[in-house]
Parts: sequence; C-alpha cells; structure tokens
Amino acid sequence: MPTAKKKLNPRAVAAQVIEQVLVKSRYLDTALTEAQARLPQEQARDAALIQEMVYGTLRWFHQLEAIARQFLARPLKPRDQDIQALLLLGLYQLRHMRTATHAAVTETVEAAEALKKPWAKNLLNACLRAYLREPERADAAVAGDASVKYSHPVWLVQEIRQRYPENWEAILGANNERPPMALRVNLQKNTRAQYLMRLNAAGLTAKPAAVAASAIVLETPVAVTDLPGFAQGEVSVQDVAAQLAAILLEAKAGERVLDACAAPGGKTGHILERTPGLAELVALDQDPDRVTLIAQNLVRLGLTAHTQTADAGAPEDWWDGRAFDRILLDAPCSATGVIRRHPDIKVRRNPDDLQKLAATQARLLDRLWPLLKHGGKLLYVTCSILPTENENQMQAFVVRHPDTTVATLPLTAGNPRTIGLQILPGEQGMDGFYYACIHKN
Repeated sequence: MPTAKKKLNPRAVAAQVIEQVLVKSRYLDTALTEAQARLPQEQARDAALIQEMVYGTLRWFHQLEAIARQFLARPLKPRDQDIQALLLLGLYQLRHMRTATHAAVTETVEAAEALKKPWAKNLLNACLRAYLREPERADAAVAGDASVKYSHPVWLVQEIRQRYPENWEAILGANNERPPMALRVNLQKNTRAQYLMRLNAAGLTAKPAAVAASAIVLETPVAVTDLPGFAQGEVSVQDVAAQLAAILLEAKAGERVLDACAAPGGKTGHILERTPGLAELVALDQDPDRVTLIAQNLVRLGLTAHTQTADAGAPEDWWDGRAFDRILLDAPCSATGVIRRHPDIKVRRNPDDLQKLAATQARLLDRLWPLLKHGGKLLYVTCSILPTENENQMQAFVVRHPDTTVATLPLTAGNPRTIGLQILPGEQGMDGFYYACIHKN
C-alpha cells in the first residue's frame, strides 16, 4: 500500500513557495504546482487557499516588504527568507483577505513551527499585532513612494513612467488587478453565440469580446473542468490579446507555417482551428517538457502539427530547407504586459534582463528571416510593453533588412507605434501585447 501523505500546514507551504521564487528565482506556476501536488487528498481544498496567498503576496510584495520594515527591529538573515515570506504572507491576509484577524495572526505564527523555526513565533506575533495596533505606520510607508504604492520594483516604475508619462499609473494599477478568465471558442465546432448559450445553461455568466470573434470573457473564473466541451477541444483558455496572433497572421489553406516559439501551444492550436487546410504547421520550442505541453494541447483539440524540440535561432539544426509562407515569432520577452497573471515577474526580472532579451529577439528575427518565402509574412509578438523589445527592436530590424515592407495592422484596439501596435495591460480587458507585421519583398 502507498504511504499516506503527511498533513501539511498551508501557510508554511505558501511561505516555501514564495521563498523559492525570491531566492531561487523559480517560476511561480512551477513552484506552486509542485507544492500543491504534495498535499494529501483530504487537504485538496487548501490548494486554493495556498494559491490565493502566494499570488497575492507576490502581487503586493514590494508594498508588504516596505510595511514589514516598519515593524521589524532588524532585517532577517538571508537563511530566514522563509520567515520573511511568512511575515509578508501574514500582512497580506490582514490587508487583502477576508480571513478573520485572529485566525490570520494565529495560523501564520503557528506556521513557523511547521518550518522548524519555533524561535520565529514571537517575532511574527509581535510584528503582526504591532501592524494591527499602528496602521498609520503602514499607511505612511505606502504613501511616500510610487514603487511601494503600486508595488513594483523601482527600475520598472521608472521605465514605465518614462515610456508612458501620461498613463503610467493606470498601467501599474492594471498590473495589480486580478486577471479575467478569457476563452477562445473553437469556431470549427461551435459559433460563439452557441457556446455562450451553453455557458448560460451551465450557470456560467460570460460576454463576448469585441476585438476577436472567437473570444469570450467569463464573469467569474472557474476550473477548466467546469467548461462545457473543454475536454473535447471545443474551447480553450486564452487571453483576448493573445487570440489576435492567429488572426493577424492570416494563414491560408495550402500554406506552410512556422510557430517559432510555440509552447504551450495556445497560438498553435488557434492557427490550426482557423485554417484547417494548412499544408503544414511546424511548432518549435527549446524545452522538451514544454514541447510535450504543445502535443497535449493538440491532442485535446484533435489537431495535428509537426512539433519539434529545437532552438528557433539555430535553423541549421532543424530546418529542412523548405521556406515558410508565414512565420509567427512570439519572442521571449520581459513579460511586462502580463504581470497581473504572473506577479513573480516583479521579483524575478531585473534591468539587466532587458539587454539579454533584446539580443535574443534580434538573433531570432535575423535567423528566421531567411526561412521566409519572398512575399511571405512574419508576425512579431511579445507580451511586453517596453519599447526596447517592441518598436525599437523592429525599427532596428528594418534597417538591417531593407527587403521588408511594414504592414498596417487592421485592429480597432491598441495604440499604433512607429512600427506595429501596442496593447496596454487592462485595455479593453486585455493583457499587454505588442504586434508588428512585416512582409518580405
């Protein structure tokens, strides 16, 4: 018989996940999934609580850290980052959750025992109760600094403020909102109106999104298992802005298409749904585990593509010499347009990353361009809002490659740039995305 899993303290588990993100720079999604998998069956309901605490604490990390400094006599040692995380987690519960005050304090303090650091119980209790007694100290810490007020790293506040002087505060505010759950209806199997009726029959309220004919936004997020026809590939979870990629690519029957950085396969599936008569779609990713995700998504959708583990920027290792009619390059980027979905970006990214990412983007563009047929189209996409990765990147590319024609994008959403179009976080309910379309002369 398998050994029964030991019951775990949810707050201790949450603190360990936060510590892994802060200290080891692990992706939040990965660390959280692993932690939730350790829960015994009888604690299944605690998975949602852990997720709420972890996402919320990282969303408000910079603000919570500034408040914590007001009540700590001295900074905690580097080896006690789990206790630091536990303190922030306690403050998050008191400031943003409906947890009863006594429960938030008591349960957070007791979690130190589960972390095998009972000495920290008195410290946690003192700090949390001091916060409750002297809220004006916390208010003063929040009021004096935009980085603290909007809970973003200083460098990112400065970058966004410089690039968007008129609406930088709205962008930072949108990054702290809970993201909506958007769906992509498989129009090969349902009309959007039909699927809206199915949602209504299932007791789920939703509305159509204006900018994409396949897009629906749920009033309240639900588990994918609650979505009618999800397992049968009738609907997928995908932000409305991300759904524009397949629309703007405009692939046609008989064409050969490359999805150069395809994982986890959302845009791959959408291209195939929109154009069932493609000659071939090649979907690449460097990470074999993420290539597996592409394959799993395609199986659920009942679709077929040629998936391959490869570096799109090293075509000599994978390209068969046959040119592509369409190339979608959803390039690695800072992901500053999707912070509301991935709040760990605030603590994992740093200014040095931008130069490295810009270099990677330029390399991918230059190496993929020869693979495109004359008369073909390359669609460049990022989920970033920073010009370094977006219009500046494309302006430099056009200078390096004079055999280009920049296309105007037929969208009613977004803000036209010198080249391409920028959608900002929260605009028409969407994530932040950049799109640029270039034809090869």
